[in-house]
Amino acid sequence: MRKILFMMFSALMICVSTVRAGTPFWLGADISGTTELEARGVQLLNAEGVAVENTALMKQYGMNAVRLRVWVNPRHGFSNKEDVLVMARRAKKLGMSIMIDFHYSDWWADPAKQNIPEAWKDLPYEKMKTALAQHTRETLALLKADGIDVKWVQIGNETTHGFLWPVGRAEENMEQYAGLTQAGYDAAKEVFPATVCIVHLDGGCDPSRYKFIFEGLKKHGARWDMIGLSVYPYWDMEAGLTKSEDETLEKAIANINALYEKYHTPLMIVETGYDADQPEAGKRWMSRLIDDARTKTHGHCEGVFYWAPELEGHYKLGAFRNHRPTVIMDAFKEASEEQFQIRLSRDCLTE
Repeated sequence: MRKILFMMFSALMICVSTVRAGTPFWLGADISGTTELEARGVQLLNAEGVAVENTALMKQYGMNAVRLRVWVNPRHGFSNKEDVLVMARRAKKLGMSIMIDFHYSDWWADPAKQNIPEAWKDLPYEKMKTALAQHTRETLALLKADGIDVKWVQIGNETTHGFLWPVGRAEENMEQYAGLTQAGYDAAKEVFPATVCIVHLDGGCDPSRYKFIFEGLKKHGARWDMIGLSVYPYWDMEAGLTKSEDETLEKAIANINALYEKYHTPLMIVETGYDADQPEAGKRWMSRLIDDARTKTHGHCEGVFYWAPELEGHYKLGAFRNHRPTVIMDAFKEASEEQFQIRLSRDCLTE
């Protein structure tokens, strides 16, 4: 009897420390490249070698959310708003929540490049705000008209130095970066008033870049609902931000807690990844990251998203080899199963 009571008490303590009332811990992936892989004839497989559509495959691995990027006028059409609708329909059918990641570019936007879309390149600042807002509204309205809800909206992707350079480069034009961010925020709320708007930076282990951006946004009156972080041990060590995976993890968790104390907005690890050629090490890292994000942030970190797990070849930080998942993906499945057991224990204790 004592052992049973101890187990029940332990389950309750885990529940209290990891799950806020009615809020799941979000496990997701950015699978924006799925339709392009399909167009190239790539067929994704589960661990047993059976062909499975990528969104459904993520669901099988315990994920309850997907992240989808939007480019303005991409050359080949992939990741435009119509392509995003295709993927969003699949996620909705599976009951998965959706994050829309606006890059505000015709191609990749990240800390090394934030190129103005070709159609906007000659616009002055005020008209660029209008174009950004219109693009945001049109994309979200297309999804809403199809009965799709959008839980989160990223106003830019890894905007560590702002976006839409040079107009919105934070180091030179912080006020304009803030104004552009606010234009995206307002447009998103027009379509989905309850959506959570995210400002996302890279280098989640580095507090200084978060202080620079969020103090700048705050100074100029821009709003956000959630802070998004990228947490990659590979890139952090290559950039000299950390010397080990342990340091990346410890500093990222400490930064999450400090950011919540300062700004009182929830946080999310919206990108992470590991070298898929080291799957066992990758699984250990991902399990630690998910567990620490869930148990060591007082409930303020609400989830972890893997970036492009299905991507392999020229990109080494996916989670697939030979078009099927490595054991890295098992970290999400196990975390999902553990979360289910926590909910089950909580429900039993409240009956």
